[in-house]
Amino acid sequence: MSGADGPLAVRLPSMERSLTVLHVSLHHPAQNMDTFANVPPQLQHDTSPLLVGRGPEAHLQLQLPRLSRRHLSLEPYREKGSTLLTFCLKALSRKGCVWVNGLTLRFLEQVPLSMVNRVAFSGIQMVVRIEGGTSLEAFVCCFHLSPSPLIHRPQAEETDEWESTSHGQPPPSSGQWAPGPRGLLHGPSLPSPGGGGEPQF
Repeated sequence: MSGADGPLAVRLPSMERSLTVLHVSLHHPAQNMDTFANVPPQLQHDTSPLLVGRGPEAHLQLQLPRLSRRHLSLEPYREKGSTLLTFCLKALSRKGCVWVNGLTLRFLEQVPLSMVNRVAFSGIQMVVRIEGGTSLEAFVCCFHLSPSPLIHRPQAEETDEWESTSHGQPPPSSGQWAPGPRGLLHGPSLPSPGGGGEPQF
């Protein structure tokens, strides 16, 4: 397997080549393999939200005490006029938040994902690369555990304990963002995929 910025070698059966593939790299600084004990190499999923958390209902189950049972979700949808699946990430934790491509998401906030996405939550670093496919019924996640950090940014920004430090003020990284239709957050540096049409299935 290659590093954080290189391509991930994935072999998929020929019948799955038309599915959209999410290449998900994961890193935790503690290097405790128990954290990732329940992470499968590959997971095929339908178009319902894919849950990430420590609860038994999570599709991607991570064993960390600071992680909520349902911490975040990766949600596929199809925009009007599009023939491809698009994805957004939604924060589901009431006590923590999720850092996505420089934006801090709080409970029930969501943001559309681009082709390469850097995500951090509860000490976990995650890079999601989207490889588009033609199927609208399912997608595949391929997981890779990285021994080295995936995201390099100041330590102060990596905390998700925003409630104890912000005193109700929005974080600096979200100053120019505002909720759009369906609760999506839009800003000048991360436009909505496909022109911002209304998602539909």
